[in-house]
Amino acid sequence: MVQVTELGYMGIGVKDLDAWKHFATEIAGMELRDEGEGDRAYLRMDYWHHRVVMHQNGSDDLEYLGFRVAGAEELEDMQHQLREAGIKIRVGSESEAEERRVLALIKLEDPDGTPIEIFHGPEVQASRPFHPGRPMHGRFKTGTGGLGHCIIRQKDSAAAYRFFRTLGMRGGVEYKFRFGKHSAQPIFMHCNDRDHTVAFGIAGPERRINHLMIEVDNLDDVGLTYDLVRKNKIPVNILPGRHSNDQMYSFYFRNPSGWMWEYGWGARASTHQSEYYLEDTFGHQPESGGFNINLKE
Repeated sequence: MVQVTELGYMGIGVKDLDAWKHFATEIAGMELRDEGEGDRAYLRMDYWHHRVVMHQNGSDDLEYLGFRVAGAEELEDMQHQLREAGIKIRVGSESEAEERRVLALIKLEDPDGTPIEIFHGPEVQASRPFHPGRPMHGRFKTGTGGLGHCIIRQKDSAAAYRFFRTLGMRGGVEYKFRFGKHSAQPIFMHCNDRDHTVAFGIAGPERRINHLMIEVDNLDDVGLTYDLVRKNKIPVNILPGRHSNDQMYSFYFRNPSGWMWEYGWGARASTHQSEYYLEDTFGHQPESGGFNINLKE
């Protein structure tokens, strides 16, 4: 079974591109790359041409997720694998691949309708060192773990699990949360040494995405970012704390589109044996809007 190897890139729709440029560089520390296309700008975290594309289309939501496979043969095998599973795909054109700065890609949708792209061969700019948008103590932790992780909307968790299993991911329930009379059992899927790459199964707003997690390799950068968030009066949704599943020390804050970024450090590698938790190790108390979980009576 061919497997995706990482969440390589993502595209987001935004209303206020200038606000996003300030947020991503001066708060989060990413490098801005604007190539004069007018309707978009790129965010770098490492030597890749980009990890995030900001499309100025007004959606303020996730536009697509790009998952990597090892090479051309694996991409061809993935096409057969998906078709045999009854999943409709379309081979991307040469111009579409060039737009994403990859050698080739295929396009499809997950069960909830979120656009998914599977690609190989990202443009890596070895001659262009990463330059953070503001001073950092360290760097972003990408490498074999990819861009980071995200929680996305899935109305049918069972269908979503089957879909991501078809991409070669594995995982399952890692938390059993209690919220008064209600409970939630989110599902976490991984494809590399990052504890999880995609998670779903938490009810929330109508947006496709709940949050994006980005990881740094120096704890002081989490503290520095937290201070910048507070100084700039950016709403904090979840206070600093440590997760039980990936053991990440992190906090959550609101981006200009209204959904969340998680900024973290110190995660452990993924485990291949299942286990679950009832709560986090410490901290992570909700503040402004909490985890954006909406549970009806």
